[in-house]
Amino acid sequence: SFEMAKVTYIASTSEWCLNLFRPRFPSLPLLSRRPKHLAARPFSLSTKRLSACLAMDGSGSSPLKEMPVGLDAATEEEYASQSKLLQEFTNISTIDKAWTFMSNNGKGSQAMFSISQPNLLSNKRRKYILSSHILKESNNSVSFQWTPFPIEMTGVSTMVPSPSGSKLLVVRNSENESPTQFEIWGPSQLEKELHIPQSIHGSVYSDGWFEGISWNFDETLIAYVAEEPAPTKPTFSGLGYKKGGSTDKDCGCWKGQGDWEEDWGETYAGKRQPALFVININSGEVRTVEGIGKSLSVGQVVWAPSTKGLHQYLVFVGWSSDTRKLGIKYCYNRPCALYAVRAPFHEGKEFQPKGNGTEDVSVLNLTQSISSAFFPRFSPDGKFLVFLSAKSSVDSGAHSATDSLHRIDWPSDGNLSLSANFFDVVPVVMCADDGCFPGLYSSSFLSKPWLSDGCTMILSSFWCSTKAILSVNVLSGNVSRISPSDSNFSWDVLTLDGDNIVAVCSSPIDVPQIKYGYLVEEASASATWSWLDVSSPISRCSEKVTSLLSSLQFNIMKIPVRSVSENLTKGASKPFEAIFVSSKTKKSGVCDPLIVILHGGPHSVSLSSFSKSLAFLSSIGYSLLLVNYRGSLGFGEEALQSLPGKVGSQDVNDVLTAIDHVIDMGLVDPSKITVLGGSHGGFLTTHLIGQASDKFVAAAVRNPVCNLALMVGTTDIPDWCYVEAYGSEGKSSFTEAPSAEQLALFYSKSPISHLPKVKTPTLFLLGAQDLRVPVSNGLQYARALKEKGVEVKVIVFPNDVHGMERPQSDFESFLNIGVWFKKYCK
Repeated sequence: SFEMAKVTYIASTSEWCLNLFRPRFPSLPLLSRRPKHLAARPFSLSTKRLSACLAMDGSGSSPLKEMPVGLDAATEEEYASQSKLLQEFTNISTIDKAWTFMSNNGKGSQAMFSISQPNLLSNKRRKYILSSHILKESNNSVSFQWTPFPIEMTGVSTMVPSPSGSKLLVVRNSENESPTQFEIWGPSQLEKELHIPQSIHGSVYSDGWFEGISWNFDETLIAYVAEEPAPTKPTFSGLGYKKGGSTDKDCGCWKGQGDWEEDWGETYAGKRQPALFVININSGEVRTVEGIGKSLSVGQVVWAPSTKGLHQYLVFVGWSSDTRKLGIKYCYNRPCALYAVRAPFHEGKEFQPKGNGTEDVSVLNLTQSISSAFFPRFSPDGKFLVFLSAKSSVDSGAHSATDSLHRIDWPSDGNLSLSANFFDVVPVVMCADDGCFPGLYSSSFLSKPWLSDGCTMILSSFWCSTKAILSVNVLSGNVSRISPSDSNFSWDVLTLDGDNIVAVCSSPIDVPQIKYGYLVEEASASATWSWLDVSSPISRCSEKVTSLLSSLQFNIMKIPVRSVSENLTKGASKPFEAIFVSSKTKKSGVCDPLIVILHGGPHSVSLSSFSKSLAFLSSIGYSLLLVNYRGSLGFGEEALQSLPGKVGSQDVNDVLTAIDHVIDMGLVDPSKITVLGGSHGGFLTTHLIGQASDKFVAAAVRNPVCNLALMVGTTDIPDWCYVEAYGSEGKSSFTEAPSAEQLALFYSKSPISHLPKVKTPTLFLLGAQDLRVPVSNGLQYARALKEKGVEVKVIVFPNDVHGMERPQSDFESFLNIGVWFKKYCK
């Protein structure tokens, strides 16, 4: 274990980071190296023999002699070879979050990075903390001095530093009925350990959406979102129903199920309603925030600025669910608003909202005049509140669309209004000129996004096929792209260091690298940002992976729309984009086989960022074509809204146009084209092998949409089927009981309607717990293909949801994709 005195260049912030896990982890693991006997081993594909074949050297396994069913020796060797390389890509770490803190001596600052790495043996993600001291030199250079080892964070659900950086909240949710654990850490030791029983609330939300944990300004109270306590269930005994229930576990009684309570769908199965709580860290007392109706699910809470003599208030996002809760994961089209409510533990004068006096205002809706409001952030001086809106999604019904940014001026006297005025900071961009700002597409905000001027926010946003870092002046509305405009890499802000930026950038062939940005003042009124490379141990990879990636190249292509009609808007007539990844050299003048990669959504985007899975496929001898067909995020609202109502035709034609484009350029052998997609990308994949049955030698799909007529009655988002099949008018025609006419249209828009023409060998990778595209959709299509004699391989992951992100499932999926395509691209 470390002796803290020896880590002389790390100040107090990193000290409490190191002490944080010392009681549980006296031995600090090195991220990039492990003893051979701890080396991760891939899981079984079909038999113990294959598991032994895939195991890394030094495991001590003795191989069994029998051959796995359906595998010949050559295929088994292919699995073994590809799995070793995939393991090396899988081991690359990912940066999840970062924070910075001022050093106690005022010289430089401290940075703390939360990083993760798949652990195949446990089928979970291993989480670590790695700290660094940031030294800024007078010549605008910067030096990061890293701690020698990362610290593993076993059992930690989330952690949030206090505003001053002097305390750290660590939350440990239980996996059973035991209490949730709150730990308050100081610079050198654990200061408080609080246990909240299930009778008060369940797990704290750490999902990135409902999730909200906020310290108040004097760091005595913490507001947070957690599952409401479980409802009382009926009790029965041998004599029948037992009045008053029972708490005695050994009384010959049993608990019934009680009323079914609807959840928020995909990834929220079994999760109870998110509710708002405040804990006093001095006394350990937890109070429920009162006045919030049962029909309101809460999230993203922040403390409002305090005003002397007045009650302290909380601002949160609320999603109403008076009727059905439709799936909310990946769906920004769920109406939501910002609310203010009085916080417990404070005494003072209540706000007197201005209004007609007839409405219950114990909880005040701050954004009644807009259909969507989330990610609330107060300015440093507390004079205004900024929020993001997905009103384009809500109003059109598209599950995701172009965002807008808004501002509310916060009253200094605490006298809030029922009809508070808000100002448009960044409106929805319908169609941008070439190279200009295409609109806001932001999936998260920093908790502290402000520069020292108090009115400039730093955020990340999709910009066509890249991700860019933007500065937004929330008073003037000026938006500037501050990551390099000539870079095809994707950039993402991690945290701010005063007026400087700690960011990460990557590409399809470059692992993530930390960058440090600072503002360079120029003689003119404009200013530019300069970006410095930061040497980091976080994303180091093996020499083999480095060598393979260095042999690749990529570029972003503009693909002209084929057959532009007069009915198309200007934005829908503009070229779309595709990312092409290939080897720098042709082998004997022959093009590598091509994998066409299709994103889901459909209103999502394939970015020019690093993907371990796709880099693996590039490294085993494939070119990649990632198509951002019209309807993708990042290209303006007109292009996006051109797709609903035309799925299965416009998006399919865009993909075929992109394929023909690279064939015409001589970059692809037309006899060796495969296609891969998940969700709506699987919808496109199965459409393509039906509509262009001679074009593809093999296909692979992950939880594909194959039959809308089946999906509409089983999915957590039936409204999605209506909007994508009918267009925006589908929002108003949505019903839980579709007519025969509607079911006929759904079928005609679906890949299954083209099934008689399919002859492409297809691999199906399905999650049995998927609520978004239930497993029945893929199984029905796979069985129908098998019935007509098409070669099919199906792998069902019994515990996976729609994303299939569990480490073992992700590993086995892409290993099988690599082997499947290799089989048909010889």
